[in-house]
Amino acid sequence: MRRMLGAVVGAVILAAPILTMTTGPAAADLDFPQCRNADLTASYRSTGAGAGHTYGKIRLTNTSDRACWTRGYGGLSYVGHGDGTQIGAAADRTPSKVGKKIVVQPGERVVSVVDEKNAHNYPNRRCHRTHVDGFRVYVPDARRSQFVRHPTTGCAKAKVHLLSHKAYRRAG
Repeated sequence: MRRMLGAVVGAVILAAPILTMTTGPAAADLDFPQCRNADLTASYRSTGAGAGHTYGKIRLTNTSDRACWTRGYGGLSYVGHGDGTQIGAAADRTPSKVGKKIVVQPGERVVSVVDEKNAHNYPNRRCHRTHVDGFRVYVPDARRSQFVRHPTTGCAKAKVHLLSHKAYRRAG
């Protein structure tokens, strides 16, 4: 009897941490893998314009079958010429809060707010206006990029910084 009671108590002690990790507030802190480029699908949604700017959001939707986490800034630039050639300078990072890891469940998304300056705000000799096919988007910490269609006009000269964006945050 004593031996059996010891085995039951040992089993309860071993099981207790597993139960507490999957219930209550600690569930949000489970160790998920970092989101990879293949886990997230990029898209763009315009949110308005004014005073020589166009505003929008790059959305990264978890299209995988598992939860993963992301945080911080990705990469963003204009591309064109029908072959993905970068047009002008890469996006500047607008200072914004980079918080803790954001767990992204399948179907959920995170967003980065984008500010596009109008290329026509600059003299053509300084800008060298050029057709843009869309964005090259890098998921945070990724080495591969995704193309998001967004026809517009950019500046071929990299000294003119037309794009800026914020760190990714939970969509909502």
